[in-house]
Amino acid sequence: MPVIPALRQPTRTFALAAAAVPLALAVVVDDVRVRRQLRTARRDPLTGLPGRGVLMDRIARLAAGDREQLHVLVADADGLKAVNDTLGHAAGDVLIAAIGRRLDAWAQARGGVAARFGGDEFGVAVLLSPADTVREVRALREELAQPVDHDGYGVLSPAVSIGVARAGMLPAGANASRILRGADMAMYRVKTGSESCGYIATLKDAYAPAVQGRRPGRNGTHLPIT
Repeated sequence: MPVIPALRQPTRTFALAAAAVPLALAVVVDDVRVRRQLRTARRDPLTGLPGRGVLMDRIARLAAGDREQLHVLVADADGLKAVNDTLGHAAGDVLIAAIGRRLDAWAQARGGVAARFGGDEFGVAVLLSPADTVREVRALREELAQPVDHDGYGVLSPAVSIGVARAGMLPAGANASRILRGADMAMYRVKTGSESCGYIATLKDAYAPAVQGRRPGRNGTHLPIT
């Protein structure tokens, strides 16, 4: 009886499949590498923090769950311009980097996320017990104010104004931008001295009029839309 060639086919199929495994693995490894590069590219090079988009996404996802515990913070450094003008921008960068690292550690310890908006402004989304919020925020301010050593300039002293908005104080339909606006207005009230640290945004703060999408009085709101 003649030998049927088809009997050799499984060996060839196995060989082809085995050859395809390294190729598939290479594709997966390359995909992981590209994703890692994209994550790195989206992070602020000075602080290592993600940007506003990541924070907004986290706020939106957390708001779909426990709104009573979801708190959004906006933190803005005080006196940074004076540091830049007297000691130089390198010293200012040291302060910004230190504030970013401390905010990141504080947020991560509570399962949250910190982001840098730009300049000396940061945002945080975190779950906190409403009963502990004021104490937590005031302790955070003290932590951020700890001295920072800077070679050639001695010790720098950060100062940060922090505003807070609780998602549960807003209507269920309030989106991430509305919650963030409340925190931004609360920060502005603290920064200008009309409220003390630990102030929680009200509905009026969250629904304050915007100029070109920004809080009235923010840098750039006087410029025409281009």
